[in-house]
Amino acid sequence: MSELHPSPVKRLAQQLDKLSHAIGTTLSWLTLAMVLLVALIVILRSLLGIGSIALQESVVYLHATVLSLCLGFNVLHDKHVRVDVFYNRFTTQQKAWIDALGGVVFLLPFALFLAFVSLEFTLNAWQIRETSADPGGLPLVFVLKTLLPLAGALLAVQAFSNVAKAVIRITWD
Repeated sequence: MSELHPSPVKRLAQQLDKLSHAIGTTLSWLTLAMVLLVALIVILRSLLGIGSIALQESVVYLHATVLSLCLGFNVLHDKHVRVDVFYNRFTTQQKAWIDALGGVVFLLPFALFLAFVSLEFTLNAWQIRETSADPGGLPLVFVLKTLLPLAGALLAVQAFSNVAKAVIRITWD
């Protein structure tokens, strides 16, 4: 297939990859915020004797955001966990088959399972506007729980893109 005129599926996969990449690079800045917040928490506690549950929970929220919403970014950049005992020795075609089958049999079902199973859990949290169980904690637990179906959806988007690219490699390479 000519690279001058990529197929609609390949163009869609490229757009989905751009989305995953943009989300990952944007949210990576939250790791700097986490480091700064942890430093502030340590300074406040050790030098001034001031503790803040809200600040501590903020670090957890930031960590959960990065971890959850960057799953697709990790898959896009092939930074996910994979047992590479044989994979590295495979040809491009064999790798494409493994990627396609792995995406269809494992990754996409897991991502969709995560999105759908967590949906009711998240909606219930929104319905009651769930807050922190700790006094002085953040009143945004319902927002935090929203990360679960979002993580599944974003991972499913990237899984679809990876499967599409693998099928293109199988078909046209």
